[in-house]
Amino acid sequence: MSYDDVEIEDMQWSDELQAYTYPCPCGDLFQITKEELKLGEEIARCPSCSLYITVIYNAEDFADDGSKNNLEPQKRQAVAVA
Repeated sequence: MSYDDVEIEDMQWSDELQAYTYPCPCGDLFQITKEELKLGEEIARCPSCSLYITVIYNAEDFADDGSKNNLEPQKRQAVAVA
C-alpha cells in the first residue's frame, strides 16, 4: 500500500537528481524521473527506506514527443489560381 498519493504539482524538480522529488518521513526524498513518467510509472520510491508514494499526473503531459512524429504529414494538394 502506498504511503500517500501526491500530485505532480506538489513535487519539486531536482536538476541534480534529474527527478521529481517529495520529502519522505525518513528524511530522504521520494524520486521519480521523467523517463519513468513517460513509461506510465506512477510510483515514486525512497532510496533510503521501503516507503513509496503514488504520483498523480496526466500521462499526456509526459508523452514522448517522438510518438507524434510517427504520423504521416498531411499531403499537400496543388491549387490552381485564376
